[in-house]
Amino acid sequence: MQFHPKSCRNEREVESKLIVQYLLPKLGYSPDNWYQEVIYGNIRLDFLTVASKKIKNLSSCVVIEAKHPQENLDHHVRRLGHYLMKTKSFYGVLTNGKEFRIYQREKDKLKFIFYCQGENIANNISKINSLIGKESLSQKFSTSQPLSIPKLSQTSIKESKKLPMKVIAVYHNKGGVGKTTTVVNLAAAFSKKGKRVLVIDLDSQANTTFATGLVKFEDEEFDNIKDCNILHVLQSEDFYSIEEVAIKSQFSNPEIHVIPSHIDLMECENKFNLIDYTRLILIDKLDKVKDKYDIVLIDTPPSLNLYARIALIATDYLIIPSDLKPFANQGLTNVKEFVKQVNGFRRQIRREPIEVLGILACKISTNARFVSATLRKRLEVIPKRYEISMMETVIYDRDDLAKCAEKMQIVGDIEIPDPVSILDFKPASKSAQEFEILADEVLEKIGDK
Repeated sequence: MQFHPKSCRNEREVESKLIVQYLLPKLGYSPDNWYQEVIYGNIRLDFLTVASKKIKNLSSCVVIEAKHPQENLDHHVRRLGHYLMKTKSFYGVLTNGKEFRIYQREKDKLKFIFYCQGENIANNISKINSLIGKESLSQKFSTSQPLSIPKLSQTSIKESKKLPMKVIAVYHNKGGVGKTTTVVNLAAAFSKKGKRVLVIDLDSQANTTFATGLVKFEDEEFDNIKDCNILHVLQSEDFYSIEEVAIKSQFSNPEIHVIPSHIDLMECENKFNLIDYTRLILIDKLDKVKDKYDIVLIDTPPSLNLYARIALIATDYLIIPSDLKPFANQGLTNVKEFVKQVNGFRRQIRREPIEVLGILACKISTNARFVSATLRKRLEVIPKRYEISMMETVIYDRDDLAKCAEKMQIVGDIEIPDPVSILDFKPASKSAQEFEILADEVLEKIGDK
């Protein structure tokens, strides 16, 4: 049997016609040696092959990921690397029928070791077999000790140099693009990687404060954050330290710390605009807790106001979430100009310019036709048009993200908001995996991995 790329019109046909009917038999894998749609921990693999069941670990396995023929495989390399790290497998395949790639994991890095066009797979089957064929891998891993990823001992962890606290602002002047969703779930993903996380809500709408479960009251008379929130941090040089105002939030396990916002923030902006030190007070107070936290995430208002300016003055890095729709795209010009203005002020106070990590495609439709055609074009066009790079991770708009934010707890006759992160609500979901991958990408870009 031969394989023809033109016979694959969608992802399912890449799976059935290329992988199941052609590739796996050619590589010597019988139905007893491969599995489809494998749930491993909190990830889902398209295919997992097993070279030898006598080998107890997954070193001899190959992770195979199939994509739609119109998908750009470059957008899925990081995810494949994440899968190989999770399973501790050493080989992974990415293919959309038109292209065929093999990657090898070397510790925590991914090495590109083989490529051919889909139409040339048959001509290269011997080479492919020597790399990931059942017999080749079985011999390789049975005649040598399985490779392993070295783990840091407790002693080496203590002796390793502590990295400085990193501050990351999540900002776009267009609302409804997924800022809050990004902040709270990225915070949870960092926390699960062992990072000590502080979230600061600088938006008077207090969406992050709600999303992290700090608003438990139904009547404003019982408002327990009115007298201790970000407003108080900003209006006092000597009182209301970060440690005093930060609240432990159990919306994620491990817990994170959150400085809540409040609607009162809105009416104080004009007064703050008349006080010069307000712009710098957050920097000063964050410096005093630099040994307490590894990462600070700041949720910002969707505007060009003072609070957005304070966030950008205090931050080291910037993530720009966007649904990539026309108004959000047009707003990128304002974002660039706003960052330029803030960088001018930062120069005066001898702070380095903000490092923009990129535009994060967020709240993206999962419609197959949109993903394979429209999204692909937007991901390529936007950096050229606005001269801001795209982040590799894409956060899709899925029901799970809404459900975890709307979770309620019944106490007596009252429903109390009890939101949880997507990584705690449904850790095996695609949304949870996307935020895990986003956390990996961000940590890599800020040099904290």
